[in-house]
Amino acid sequence: MEKVNFGIAALLNNSNGSSVLELNFYSTFICIMLVLILGRVVTNCSSFLRNYDIPEPVTGGIIVAFILFLSSYYANFTVKFAEDIKTPLLLAFYATVGLSADFNSIKKGGKLLITFAIAVFALLVVQNAIGVGVMSAMGENPLIGLLGGSITLSGGHGTGAAWGATFQESPYNFAQATDIAMACATYGLIAGGLIGGPMANYLVKKFNLKSDEIESSEQSSDEAFTSPQKVRLITSYSFITSLSLIALALVIGNAIDYACQAANVATNKENGFLKFLDSMPTFVWCLFSGIIIRNGFSSLNIHKVFDREVGVIGNVALSLFLAMSIMTLNIVELIKLAVPITILLVIQTIAIIIYVRYVTFVICGKNYAAACLVAGHCGFGMGATPTAIANLQAVTNHFGPCKIAFIIVPIMGGFLVDIVNALVVNGFVGFLF
Repeated sequence: MEKVNFGIAALLNNSNGSSVLELNFYSTFICIMLVLILGRVVTNCSSFLRNYDIPEPVTGGIIVAFILFLSSYYANFTVKFAEDIKTPLLLAFYATVGLSADFNSIKKGGKLLITFAIAVFALLVVQNAIGVGVMSAMGENPLIGLLGGSITLSGGHGTGAAWGATFQESPYNFAQATDIAMACATYGLIAGGLIGGPMANYLVKKFNLKSDEIESSEQSSDEAFTSPQKVRLITSYSFITSLSLIALALVIGNAIDYACQAANVATNKENGFLKFLDSMPTFVWCLFSGIIIRNGFSSLNIHKVFDREVGVIGNVALSLFLAMSIMTLNIVELIKLAVPITILLVIQTIAIIIYVRYVTFVICGKNYAAACLVAGHCGFGMGATPTAIANLQAVTNHFGPCKIAFIIVPIMGGFLVDIVNALVVNGFVGFLF
């Protein structure tokens, strides 16, 4: 083996004719930036990508992943990135999700938020049950069912990448987990945008539903994660304050994770509750730490979190993390699992169409607001909150305003579904393993 060091990278020439370019932190970071720029350029040139809110890191990452796949397959040339940056970015993102969870805002949704929450949380269980059932029937790893269930469909790329990284480690040792998660999450974004508007359109026309609200130039919605570009002036002081809160959430989250591991080992892993806590991924504790900090500081009048600024930081961390995760996809392993994954995702799509028609719409009141919530549920139940908001905007621009939907959907898709999803998935994992 011959090694040539370039400072920011090292080229390894193996005796079998293959070459490996090992990038250090700085060159890896440059590659991530190039992926994001590539994704932005391609997205701006494609109306399809813009209309269905495909994230720029996903677009750029997939293109680079295919280039690296072709390079490896035809030229025996592979690139190895410095992946130490991934974990801090992921934990920072989930800390910002927790810091955005304002319990006072939940009161704005009223009773409709509670009924909608029942429908949303029940779907998490349904998606995982379908995923595990289909994969088990096909003789595949049930973890594929979870990755093609609520982890990615209701959780999106961020949650998919988080659990994918967890499943790659012991005791699961499922090497293709992150690759499958990214593929399922990308499909979900497209499907969520395709079915949300038509489902609401069908319900409005079938039941002759109408908006009883007057058009207003004001819109009440949580824009921290749905529209992070709409921010007020961010100063260096406020930015450092927000970063300090995120750092505090990371410290507390990692401390809780360490304490749970130590307590589980001390009891020789015989305590079922401690084993459950120990099985929680670190990002879940960072999320809950963010919630405690946000609402604790607010109730004690210590500090009010700058939501939009925290949203911007969270979206930056997620974009960097996704770019890193997706550009390193193992295309070969995805191709091997293409058939079972495709079958599962088709079944999941049919299932959510039936579910929102006969469950979400019915328990939310079978009125115009319920139809709008159906559009939103399809958006983040298969994709992400931005897709849900895009669905809502399309429906309300066509049939009339629905202010309550723009209050409830961001609250549910922005943080509540992530909190409950973490518990539901952990429950399924505990049951299976």
